[in-house]
Amino acid sequence: MEGPPILLDLAPVTHDLGGFKVHRTLPHKQRTMVGPFIFFDQMGPARLGVGEGIDVRPHPHINLATVTYLFDGAIDHRDSLGTVQRIEPGAVNLMTAGRGIAHSERSPADQRNAGPTLDGIQTWLALPRASEEQDAGFEHVAADRLPWIEGDGVRLNLIMGEAYGARSPVTQHSPTIYAAIHLEPGASLQLEREADERAVYLLDGEASIDGHALMPQHLVLLAPGHTPVLRSMSGARLMLCGGAPMDGERLVWWNFVSSSRERINEAKRAWKAGEFTLPPDDKGESIPLPEIPLTVSYP
Repeated sequence: MEGPPILLDLAPVTHDLGGFKVHRTLPHKQRTMVGPFIFFDQMGPARLGVGEGIDVRPHPHINLATVTYLFDGAIDHRDSLGTVQRIEPGAVNLMTAGRGIAHSERSPADQRNAGPTLDGIQTWLALPRASEEQDAGFEHVAADRLPWIEGDGVRLNLIMGEAYGARSPVTQHSPTIYAAIHLEPGASLQLEREADERAVYLLDGEASIDGHALMPQHLVLLAPGHTPVLRSMSGARLMLCGGAPMDGERLVWWNFVSSSRERINEAKRAWKAGEFTLPPDDKGESIPLPEIPLTVSYP
């Protein structure tokens, strides 16, 4: 007889950034990663005031890939490769830091006059050890290139990986599953078992897994091998994430992820010394190295 479908229920740490809230469920003291996912943030939903906007100044990353996916609003991405790319709902920005990259994220100027909205998910994916120091890169995949699986009150947008006979064109550095799911009232979806590690995140609404009620902004880790049924009586938005287990422990300090403590310490030194290249058209002011970062998984 199968055991319970849920191994862990991870509650978020919520940060109020003034105009909006960010709910962070990874890394967590009970679980650092689910497949390659080592960072999981829900941004908003929020509407900022007229003339306001999101202004994340240039900051660095190493040995990871960031994935940005929006439901509402827009963000202008600029990076040290010279990339300038607006992301809008349903599209994917995949930025591979590799040996090092710096980028900024800001609300577009043309949206600030009306008061910009923001509703989305940003995740970080650890890179395999053999790929941690690869060249930095950036990939934008438009919304109309991502597969949709639809039927019986279910809409699933496949962001990365393979599921239900479809495959996303977004690059995978290791086996990954990532999807946005919308359930109409009364709808249900049986989750596939192919990924070794899987988790479900309830953005909003009401949903359950094999009768176990889900809490909004919680990330629940599913037991391997199960094919549980996701169901909603009144409607819900959810995310599915996971993939193959990573090849060893990863350390996190601020915006740096690596299998090597020494590599993170070197990145800290290099950023503080001004050795990272900044985005060519957004290099007036960067985020300084913090004394005590909000994201850390080692002392």
